[in-house]
Amino acid sequence: MFIFLSMETFSSGQKRRGGVKKLYCCIVVLVVVLNVAAWNSTAFSDWYIAHIFPLWVNTYGRLTGIFPFSVGEWLLAAGAVLVLMAAALTVLRVCAGVKKEAGVFFRRFFLFFAWTLLSVSLVMTLNCFVLYHASTFSEQYFGEDSGEYSLVELIEVYNMVAEQCNELSRVISRDGNGMAVYEGSQGDSGERLDMEDTARKLMRELGREYPQLEGYYPRPKALLSSDFMCQQHMQGYYFPFSMEANYNDVMHILNFPATMCHELAHLRGYIYEDEANFISYLACTESEDDFFRYSGYLSVLVYLNNDLYRAWKEENQVYEEAAAVVKPVAVEKQVWEDNIFVTQEEWDRINGKAWLDTDFVDKAADKFIDVNLKVNGIADGKVSYSRVVRLLLQYYRKYPQKVRKNF
Repeated sequence: MFIFLSMETFSSGQKRRGGVKKLYCCIVVLVVVLNVAAWNSTAFSDWYIAHIFPLWVNTYGRLTGIFPFSVGEWLLAAGAVLVLMAAALTVLRVCAGVKKEAGVFFRRFFLFFAWTLLSVSLVMTLNCFVLYHASTFSEQYFGEDSGEYSLVELIEVYNMVAEQCNELSRVISRDGNGMAVYEGSQGDSGERLDMEDTARKLMRELGREYPQLEGYYPRPKALLSSDFMCQQHMQGYYFPFSMEANYNDVMHILNFPATMCHELAHLRGYIYEDEANFISYLACTESEDDFFRYSGYLSVLVYLNNDLYRAWKEENQVYEEAAAVVKPVAVEKQVWEDNIFVTQEEWDRINGKAWLDTDFVDKAADKFIDVNLKVNGIADGKVSYSRVVRLLLQYYRKYPQKVRKNF
């Protein structure tokens, strides 16, 4: 009887292990199929973003949104600990004899580790990798961009942005030290909204004109590791494994609105950085909130200024001819003082207590981002961030009245 029960238990255990292996293999196949389909079919990626991706935001995104802290940040920390444990146990297993009792622990740990890796691969595929192969924002709403843009057009858009920055720098609220202060905005029912809820409201409003932006938006969340983000020169993160929009709350406050809207744009399937920059620009600058409008214009000022400087340096004669037609506007001192990433006071505090050198962290982060973008099919890597200028030119060529309206 004992032998029979033992054999039955053994057989049951084998079947259970066999079922688990089959499930694991099925998920591996699913991950591979999804990635292959996305790489080879824009139509599939578009269909996925339109019909499946919103489910994760509306369910999992709402669940993680219940927590006042960034769930993704804690998951990332737990993942780092798990990887370190796996590395340590691997070294221990190789360098020291493992007893039978300890062997059971090793097997269970690495089984858990394997399932964790597979889960991360599946979530990243569903919430990130597929998105890289969909139609772009400009293809969806502006049509194919095959035209060349003149330097005069660039100067006109630059002038409009510069004029808006100059004007808005004079009207936003400031404290006794001249630092920008956000006093809140008014909701649809007359309620007072903080910055996070204002960003959500503006993104929903933008969805009326651009349907893919319609839907639920969770509240953006500040990160506990904002000091470390400063060392990476990162303003925000979209965590695919928690469906959250996160921002660096140590950076200068005028970066907050544009960053919040940028990260929320990722939650509607726009994973490209230049597109998220552009969507954020539209959400902020089309609002009636001066603080958000100023943040939106500031967010593209440097990109435009850099392209204008490059034209002056590399094609000086062409630049001078264009500048004779449309003279570039001078950006006021206050605007440049507002257009900073982190105040010097905060930099001194961060560098004074940092475990790692900021230059090292910044270069490592740049390399990681560049590799990640290229792996996902963006050939120019981090340079893609500056493609927002082309989107601006395309937009204002399509709607030239909006340039004149803002002057």
